[in-house]
Amino acid sequence: MLSTTRTLLRRPLLHNAPRTFTTISLLRQKSPPTELNLKLESEYTHTEPAWPHPKISHRTCTTWSDYFALSAVRLLRWSFDLATGYKHSSAVLDPTKKYEMTEQKWLTRLIFLESIAGVPGMVGGMVRHLHSLRVLRKDNGWIATLLEESQNERMHLLTFLAFRTPGVWMRVMLLGAQGVFFNIFFLSYLLSPRTCHRFIGYLEEEAVITYTRAISDLESGKLPGWSSMQAPQIARDYFRLPAGGDMVKDLLMVIRADEAKHREVNHTLANLEQKVDGNPFVARWPRGVGPGKGLECVREIGWEREELRRLVGGK
Repeated sequence: MLSTTRTLLRRPLLHNAPRTFTTISLLRQKSPPTELNLKLESEYTHTEPAWPHPKISHRTCTTWSDYFALSAVRLLRWSFDLATGYKHSSAVLDPTKKYEMTEQKWLTRLIFLESIAGVPGMVGGMVRHLHSLRVLRKDNGWIATLLEESQNERMHLLTFLAFRTPGVWMRVMLLGAQGVFFNIFFLSYLLSPRTCHRFIGYLEEEAVITYTRAISDLESGKLPGWSSMQAPQIARDYFRLPAGGDMVKDLLMVIRADEAKHREVNHTLANLEQKVDGNPFVARWPRGVGPGKGLECVREIGWEREELRRLVGGK
């Protein structure tokens, strides 16, 4: 042991050798991990088939909570339009004008929209999940629907990211917007989940209008880059778009249908007693009679609680 120590002491110090006892050197020497390249059977939950032409509908405010939610949506819409340079007007026909919508401007708007739209469902599902754990009770089926909505919105975002990769400035905007919106919505959901669901219902009304206008621009020839473009592979897989119905226009119509379904779901949830009522969208109804994930029976502005009570009672 002593001879080994003397041998080590006689060795010259190599000044140019890397100092392996520092954290930085260890990080530099460590090779990056390789991806576990698995072919997933089904990473995403598929949506129901979409109907092509959902109506642009608006639910009339009946309570102060509704008015507050609608006012918040209008403020958010104004801020969102300003941030994405959006102004949709039939009078704006000159493509050189500042507010003329092009494919790139639409992508900026839709990416920003979907990055925010995936937050509410996750927040609502998280809050209700933790509440269920605290009170040691079931949640009456709300959590799964809210998380499914969040997942669906995230897939919309990933679909549009296949068209365009955001730059640094847009990433910074998304980071700030998501951080602010998440915390505000989280606190708001703790105070009044009913108002939050009404807020999302009104927000989805605006989303249906936005996608309707994008489809209108595409049909009128204002977006020539999308007129003959096929939807990306991720969208064809997720939405199961059939051959011949897998163009960008078809994609926009399917996503608009998703937003219309979210509009119906959240307006309905806002009509219920938040702590005691079950989620009617996972209940068993006679086919074509009550709310569900499919398209057999749709209420654009949501199902009223008394209407659901009559269906349950068979009256």
